[in-house]
Amino acid sequence: MNALLDRLHPYPFEKLRALFADLQPPADRRPIALSIGEPRHASPNFVLEALAAQLPLLANYPATRGETVLRETIADWLQQRFQLPAVNAETQVLPVNGTREALFAFAQAVVTAGHGATVVSPNPFYQIYEGAALLAGAQLEFVNATALTQHLPDFATVPEQVWQRCQLLYICTPGNPSGAVMSLAQLQTLITLAERYDFIIASDECYSEIYGDESNPPPGLLQACAEMGNTRFRRCVVFHSLSKRSNLPGLRSGFVAGDAEVMADFLRYRTYHGCAMPLHHQHASVAAWRDEGHVRVNRALYREKFDAVLPILQGHLNVERPQAGFYLWPETPVADTEFARHLYRQEHVTVVPGTFLARETPTGNPGAQRVRIALVAPLKDCIEAAERMVRAIKAL
Repeated sequence: MNALLDRLHPYPFEKLRALFADLQPPADRRPIALSIGEPRHASPNFVLEALAAQLPLLANYPATRGETVLRETIADWLQQRFQLPAVNAETQVLPVNGTREALFAFAQAVVTAGHGATVVSPNPFYQIYEGAALLAGAQLEFVNATALTQHLPDFATVPEQVWQRCQLLYICTPGNPSGAVMSLAQLQTLITLAERYDFIIASDECYSEIYGDESNPPPGLLQACAEMGNTRFRRCVVFHSLSKRSNLPGLRSGFVAGDAEVMADFLRYRTYHGCAMPLHHQHASVAAWRDEGHVRVNRALYREKFDAVLPILQGHLNVERPQAGFYLWPETPVADTEFARHLYRQEHVTVVPGTFLARETPTGNPGAQRVRIALVAPLKDCIEAAERMVRAIKAL
């Protein structure tokens, strides 16, 4: 077996099962899971209809690079959404089976394993960044994101010798779990560092279409490139998905876009990887990327949840409305694991301890005494869960 597998940490939900293994939740309270970031809003009917209409295409092999119509649709969406002058659908766009698969595969394609090979990651982070780096034969350098830095990674603390060894930088904006959004200026600072030290930036932007202010969508890495004259998107790639944007997590549909030279090598890797998106999924994806109406409705549903839940929790938890995404990232009155156990044991509500989403560093674990609450359940369930949470806090 690959010895690098031994470097992998248990996934957060595996840790959560172990944390609750000796507990018996109250039988008179139905479970409410706010732990997994799986959208529960209805999938758009017109996308399901497009999917069903193309089922006969199961008789055909899909191409790894995807159908031209899908790549052109994605290029058009990127140009409109991020005010980009041009995106080349032939060389700068690649459909993928969801961002999780692509974020993992990307490190395998771009990292040259060996002594000193380094991947830089935010902390807390999406677990895939770590697993991808470790199985690519790299070491990780974590950059803490705390309340002192508005929950954005403090890249100013990264030593120059780390940037010199860095081959790949993962960023997540809007962030998971905090929802913090990097500004264009902050993104451009990283682009300048990538040019100076010759590394690639992989920007996970899968939460970019869930935000509160319709007039102020989160900026993206390619947008930051274009505004500083880097219209070829050198050393920059972005990852987008229909899972959160369109409530289609089971479609496993997303894309990677950016630097044409990087994309060409990634396509070559994927040709051997055997991960082409099924054709009927591609045609359904075209329908989803072409429509913004359902996305606006989706955002409104999340705003409604924040509007309902935050007044219940505030005054009992130190919690703020996020800039984007659908998570709350509150401080807890006791250790995060103790809080999660207490909430499950007393109220049958499941949240994720923050320490499960981060790693220990010399300055501590930035997830300590926080929990991630995913407001993905129906509105009435989110409200009931918040009320149960308050009851549990009072019982501490």
